[in-house]
Amino acid sequence: MHMADALLSPAVGTTMWAVTAATTAYCSTKVRKSLDDRKIPLMAVLAAFVFAAQMINFTIPATGSSGHIGGGLLLAILLGPHAAFLAIASVLSVQALFFADGGLLALGCNIFNLGVFPCFIAYPLIYKKIIGSDPTSGRLLTASLIAAVIGLQLGALGVVTETTLSGISALPFSSFVLLMQPIHLAIGIVEGVVTAGVISFIWQTRPEILTRAAADQPLGMVPIKPILIGLIMATVLTGGVLSWYASEHPDGLEWSMFKVSGHEELQAPSAGVHSSLEGVQAKTAFLPDYGFKETPGNDSGRLGTSVAGLVGGMLVMLLGAGIGLVLKKRNAPILSNP
Repeated sequence: MHMADALLSPAVGTTMWAVTAATTAYCSTKVRKSLDDRKIPLMAVLAAFVFAAQMINFTIPATGSSGHIGGGLLLAILLGPHAAFLAIASVLSVQALFFADGGLLALGCNIFNLGVFPCFIAYPLIYKKIIGSDPTSGRLLTASLIAAVIGLQLGALGVVTETTLSGISALPFSSFVLLMQPIHLAIGIVEGVVTAGVISFIWQTRPEILTRAAADQPLGMVPIKPILIGLIMATVLTGGVLSWYASEHPDGLEWSMFKVSGHEELQAPSAGVHSSLEGVQAKTAFLPDYGFKETPGNDSGRLGTSVAGLVGGMLVMLLGAGIGLVLKKRNAPILSNP
């Protein structure tokens, strides 16, 4: 569900950039109150895990389409909504800048659609209400499924609305929305199952992580080293190996666009903001489409995918840790000279 710049007008794109920047500033202020020496590495490693997980597109049977998890709900459950928003913003920023996955003009929209809806609507208003104060395996699965579906449905509607308001592509609202919503319903069900599986494992091993995230509290002395090691191993395996087997079908957004217009990708305006940002992205994206520029489609494809998964995960981890350290430093008390 990563939007390309071709779907957006400069007015809509910059407006959503401003909205996302304001949300980022708000979340940064809130996160400073709950950061500690354990939550920072957890945020960084979880962001890297979501980056790797998003590389795996799974086929949606009988549709010719594919999808991948968004990860915002999973992050919100384990980190709290504010830290989760910063983590998903880190993932999407690295994807756009270094892998040309989603446009730079569209980055504000992508962060909003994949961050705000799961973190600030699906998690607090759906997941937490269902899970209650006494989680069970049944409630975990139910809450994860319903919250993931609603989060992705709202995100898909956001894509359609932003595209329609832009008015620069031949994608009529009614046809576009009638394709986007059902395909992302299927994707949401898969994301809900995956989220429930990860959350169930952590609930069995370190339930304090979930309870402290729900209360927006620091992790304190909760031991998380085994969790971090497990997530790092899963990130390396997913980004470095499992990503080889990602579906080659177009994702839900590309599939919907093709059904409406006959094209999986639309042509952006050849001048102005679109052209300038495309030029910037061409320079920064050293592994476009998660592979080597020189070897598209040949025998080195798997190597390029593995390098992209491992390098991308590392970049996201460093960015997430850097954000956490900066916010923690700013939150440190200033000692005055006697």
